[in-house]
Amino acid sequence: MRTIRFFLPLAMLALLSVGNATTTRTVRHASALAAAKHSQQGTEKAPSSDADRIERLLADLLPLRSKLSKEDMILKVARHFIGIPYVAHTLDRNSEETLVVNTREMDCTTYLENVIAVLLCVDRNQSRFSDFTRMLQSIRYRQGHLSYENRLHYYQWWVTDNQQMGLVKEIETPNPPFTATQRLKINYMSENYKSYDMLRNHPKRVAALKKIEDQTNGTVVRYIPKSQLTNTALLRKVVRNGDIIAITTNKRNLDTTHLGFAVWHSDGLHLLNASSLKKNGRQVVEPKETLYQYLMQRQQNPGIRVARLILDNLC
Repeated sequence: MRTIRFFLPLAMLALLSVGNATTTRTVRHASALAAAKHSQQGTEKAPSSDADRIERLLADLLPLRSKLSKEDMILKVARHFIGIPYVAHTLDRNSEETLVVNTREMDCTTYLENVIAVLLCVDRNQSRFSDFTRMLQSIRYRQGHLSYENRLHYYQWWVTDNQQMGLVKEIETPNPPFTATQRLKINYMSENYKSYDMLRNHPKRVAALKKIEDQTNGTVVRYIPKSQLTNTALLRKVVRNGDIIAITTNKRNLDTTHLGFAVWHSDGLHLLNASSLKKNGRQVVEPKETLYQYLMQRQQNPGIRVARLILDNLC
């Protein structure tokens, strides 16, 4: 993962009936899609290979909507990109913010986004590349509004916005295994603005990002400690195939450092992810080592947060 480019404290909706909550989520996502459609002129022209890949993939997947479970569909899409090279900073090659579409190179964040955008198209029975790009913009930017300041740079921002739109649900119960808490303090980008080409000479952008960082700080989230990521019946019940996994960190001013999709093997929980590690070939992989084994080697990563995609039209 690009350590930064990720993801406001979860603004909890007032108590609503299920019907009203669903309507609210639908309206919010429709608004984000409208914003994405309105700003499509800001989309970087994607190579034909990206459009061809996505439309071929959607053509293959749509006939399976009634045949595959949600979990199997998520894993099928996530596995489609295995072997794609890991490349960081693919969103930051332009002088001004544009919607970058790149299915040829990915880091852990763009891998997650590409997979989810495809799945949202499948869920809605949509087959065009333009549908995919609208979905991508709606999940990458706050309420779908394209700008550098609105890009969801921290995981907390990303999961908050996408939960408000009804696209994901953060899982924080039961306890156990969600026995640990993290009080967020995320100021990495505003404190290190000179390291970012699109911030270095743009004090207004820095100020805008710092304001949102400060609004996020103090938020308490629950996570599963890595010691509890063993192959137990409880963990298998709580974490499902295809769930979004965000690896928490104790690094200063960050919330998470890596992302991927949960996949269960006979020996335990694994992480489908875009890996920067040499031993994984610096590519999208479904590694042989379990997530428990991976995290026990990393002192700076105390555990995982979990979120679940909401795909209402898949079986």
